[in-house]
Amino acid sequence: MSDPSLKATIQAETVSALKGGEKVAVGALRMLTAAIVNKEKELRRELSDDEVREVAAKEVKKRTESIEAFEGAGRQELADKEQAERQILRAYAPEQLSDEQVDALIEEAIDSTGASGPQEMGKVMGVVMAGAKGKVDGSVVQAKVRARLGG
Repeated sequence: MSDPSLKATIQAETVSALKGGEKVAVGALRMLTAAIVNKEKELRRELSDDEVREVAAKEVKKRTESIEAFEGAGRQELADKEQAERQILRAYAPEQLSDEQVDALIEEAIDSTGASGPQEMGKVMGVVMAGAKGKVDGSVVQAKVRARLGG
């Protein structure tokens, strides 16, 4: 018997969180499940485990953006809730690359594209983001590429 799919694991953990009365976990996992179902409807097929991880990474990013917005507005209780959800969702997202790994990907992309200035940032970004496959925040890559190409 093979391992259950990541989607099945998420569903099982949602049930477990429901039984345990873990409201934040239930909410986060239900939102993740809804995002997965929406993506499946969009693609008209089941998602692979890697695609489920990509959906989870997008949900983590949404929480990160919400945390910044809530903290900026002085709504710490809402920021705390988003942080708790983000922590739960991170378990299903791909492992994030280290700064050193991102820098190495950027150097490889610059070498392979022959980029020499800020006008070629899009080429480099495309190569890096394709290589990272959801394992890095695009805004972080953008800032590093801009600094490297002198933008």
